[in-house]
Amino acid sequence: MRSRYAAFAVGDGEYLLRTWHSSTRPAELRLDDSLRWTGLDVLATSGGTAFHTAGTVEFVAHYRGAGEAGEQRENSRFVREDGAWVYVDALP
Repeated sequence: MRSRYAAFAVGDGEYLLRTWHSSTRPAELRLDDSLRWTGLDVLATSGGTAFHTAGTVEFVAHYRGAGEAGEQRENSRFVREDGAWVYVDALP
């Protein structure tokens, strides 16, 4: 999760696509260059250790855009695909 946040912060769309599950990965990704990501708070996790094949990360990502502060809240689902942790989707 932290590496994906860092990829958003530096605009590394290729990394984001590589770490997205093949069944939910978009064909392309356009990042908003006007946003400046300013912090990440991980609120809760489940699973995700070396002994798990699935896990979740609940987080708040903070940003600034158009002179205003904002945040994105999500509870993300991750699974192992070919041995690597990848993002699947946001839980409702």
